[in-house]
Amino acid sequence: MIFLRLFFEFFKIGLFTFGGGFAMIPLVEDVVVNYGWLTETEFYNLIGVCESTPGPIAINMATYVGSVQGGIFGSFCATLGVVLPSFLIILLIASILKNFTENKFFKGFIRGVKPAVVALILATGTTLLLKNIGLTGFKSIKPDLPSLIALVCVAAIYFLFKIVFKKKLSAIQVILISALLGIVICSIILP
Repeated sequence: MIFLRLFFEFFKIGLFTFGGGFAMIPLVEDVVVNYGWLTETEFYNLIGVCESTPGPIAINMATYVGSVQGGIFGSFCATLGVVLPSFLIILLIASILKNFTENKFFKGFIRGVKPAVVALILATGTTLLLKNIGLTGFKSIKPDLPSLIALVCVAAIYFLFKIVFKKKLSAIQVILISALLGIVICSIILP
């Protein structure tokens, strides 16, 4: 039964999410936390791990959650569920793309979906930022000093490179710098 539930829930996520993996994060969170597959803290840790590993974040999340809940076959079911809707939609669109792109209803659909995608990504980024600096709820703030220091340092390094050296750091460079800073800061601050 868990295999069908994994497939169906991730199929729904894949079917109703536009804008890529980051737009899926709130939907994945809702499903995995409501079913008790992961706690909220485990889920936010999962985002960091999935973003740091190769591959699309939505597929990494589905594979991990499926693996935890149903082993290898569970990971297969969840991954197939999240990928299948996009695969089928792309097949459909590719077969009629030439006539489809100028359709006024299609253009209206895309214009209507874009703000929702931006809002989902912005909400996810804001939530991750607040949780990273220690906002655990609206009533309490438990500052995570190492994370706050690392965040400020990474932002400073990023903007220093952009303004002074006129170069933009790649995502890989930012992740590596962040990891190194995290190790250094935690080894200094934490016992």
